[in-house]
Amino acid sequence: MQRQSTDINHSLLRIYSYYRTALGSILLLIHYSGVAPYALGHKYISLFVTTSTAYTLLNILALFALWLGRFEPRAERIFGILLIDIVAITLIIHSSGGMGNGLSFLLLICVAIGGILLSRQLSFVIAAIASLILIAQTTYNINLGLGENRTLFSAGSLGMVMFVAAFSFSHLSMRLRQSSMEAAIQAAHARHLERIAQSIVERMQTGVVVCAANGDVEVINKSAMNFLNWHDQSQRNIADIPPLHYQMQDWKHNPNFRPSAEALNENVRMSFSKLDPGNDAQTVIFLEDNKALTREAQQLKQASLGRLTASIAHEIRNPLGAISHAGQLLSESPSLDAADKRLTEIIETHSKRVNQIIENIMQISRGSTPQPETVNLNLWLPQFVDDYKHHCEPNADIELQVLPDETLVRMDLSQLRQVLHNLCDNGLRHGYKVTQRHHLKIRADIDRYSSLPYIEVLDDGEGIPEDKVTSVFEPFFTTEASGSGLGLYLSKALCEANHASLEYQPSSGLSCFKLTFAHPNRIY
Repeated sequence: MQRQSTDINHSLLRIYSYYRTALGSILLLIHYSGVAPYALGHKYISLFVTTSTAYTLLNILALFALWLGRFEPRAERIFGILLIDIVAITLIIHSSGGMGNGLSFLLLICVAIGGILLSRQLSFVIAAIASLILIAQTTYNINLGLGENRTLFSAGSLGMVMFVAAFSFSHLSMRLRQSSMEAAIQAAHARHLERIAQSIVERMQTGVVVCAANGDVEVINKSAMNFLNWHDQSQRNIADIPPLHYQMQDWKHNPNFRPSAEALNENVRMSFSKLDPGNDAQTVIFLEDNKALTREAQQLKQASLGRLTASIAHEIRNPLGAISHAGQLLSESPSLDAADKRLTEIIETHSKRVNQIIENIMQISRGSTPQPETVNLNLWLPQFVDDYKHHCEPNADIELQVLPDETLVRMDLSQLRQVLHNLCDNGLRHGYKVTQRHHLKIRADIDRYSSLPYIEVLDDGEGIPEDKVTSVFEPFFTTEASGSGLGLYLSKALCEANHASLEYQPSSGLSCFKLTFAHPNRIY
């Protein structure tokens, strides 16, 4: 904080050092040139010459020492320098006849420098020493008959002026230091805020580009460079990207212009703004990930749809129960023929299907908090497969492979069981359509890159077309007329609630759903 004030003091000390080095030489030059024969050294020539010469040599040595120390001496050294100046100037005044020649005012410069460079106490000591020495020299001259009594009053008055000068310059220096410190604090705070702003802009997901009126890019963050595919550090201009340049020009001519979403990239949305009013103002370009915005809108839409469907499902449940119960009673009637029996079977089948859809919707809407447990897949998966075989096709062939000796995962076991049930049901059903046999493979392992445990459910089905992979986890998406389209959506929601992920990854010609768990030591 004191750096700026210290720099000012160093500059002033450097100037004063040059001044005092030249002072002795100038006084000698004036003396020997005869310009003022009765002003300098006319009383005691040898004393004047000796003092001026020694003073000049000492000043040269002091300047060299200060230069080596980068003009950063301690206060004691500055005090010593000023003391030498006072003694030397007093001897020069004495050799020149006393106060009448005006050389005594050179002492004011020493006192003023002391007031600026030293503390207030030391500056007063310098003023006191200068005053006492000057009064002593004047008294000595009066005793020798070389001066008048009135010169003693002049010496005392000059001494008072020295104290006033010491106080004034010390006070002014203190105010300047305070102002300098406040300015340094404000500058440091401004730099800190600037660094924060730069860090925020740099880490923003929104791309930010600031360009001048001629199109030269002045500021661009990483997100914008990724959006625009600008990774070189050479001079950039908006004209290098014609679609963006044309959109900006259209916006400048018409501030109400709305940039086209497909002008630059269908995944990038752009907007423009001016930093200041005026035609030559800088333009700020904002680039946003349209996919993220679309995804957020889709999530909001799905959340609203979920609440709506949950309300509808709740209202349907009671009438559906009445229809199912009526169908069961009707099927028990002895007077029904075969055709009517078939109709009651259809009622019961579709009532069960609709009821399952309602159960899935209600489960999603409840959003129960998971109760995670740490489980060893080497022990849990064989038990799951045995239990599952009792509820599926009796001749189902389910291969199980758990590679590490101890594969630990952390998840709500009831929800994990529900997810695997759904994946296995889908795998057996789709695989049977192709191979006419109920075959499935479950593989558990630890990813060698992320070190996260995972389970893969692989089947012999045809797989999911590439154009439908992104939609397979959306609600009500199904490729079968009898499917509800909620199984995979519910499974993915349960996985995300447990900080796991579920994705479709074809593997070696097989259809594969991969469930990746969070680290087993993660706390959530």
